[in-house]
Amino acid sequence: MEPIVPIEVIERKIYIIRGQKVMLDSDLAELYNITTKVLVQAVKRNLRRFPADFMFQLTNQEVAILRSQFVTSSWGGRRYVPYAFTEQGVAMLSSVLNSDRAVDVNIQIMRTFVKLREMIASHKDLAKRLDELEKKYDVQFKMVFDAIRQLMTPPEPREKKIGFRVRERKPRYRTSIR
Repeated sequence: MEPIVPIEVIERKIYIIRGQKVMLDSDLAELYNITTKVLVQAVKRNLRRFPADFMFQLTNQEVAILRSQFVTSSWGGRRYVPYAFTEQGVAMLSSVLNSDRAVDVNIQIMRTFVKLREMIASHKDLAKRLDELEKKYDVQFKMVFDAIRQLMTPPEPREKKIGFRVRERKPRYRTSIR
């Protein structure tokens, strides 16, 4: 059976904020095919189900950092800062929203979180094996191990600058005589 939302789409909507993998309320609302306002209202009616380790509201500084990463804001005009939901918070959302789509989308989201955990675990396992091999073999392979480590390290996000660059025009002098 074809998933209701591809895993790749969900993966792009998972962020690491405060050291936790989270999804933002607006992204979740989009996946559930509801408005962010409806999602937030449902959560506020059931706040007891969302303790701090399930959901938290971003700070203005965190919002600014996220916006700078995306160049254009997908939250245009919001009057409040977004809520971030951890994996447990996302799971709790399916009971609060109580729609077939919410249940189906949550199943896909849970599978995506599991896949990410497996990838992280295999990455750690690979790093551990590399350490063991490095200890086992002598210095002549150090360059090879260093190159492999560089390939395993994710690239640092580059700050993208958009817009137009204004160049100062040099004044033109006319030499014609009137």
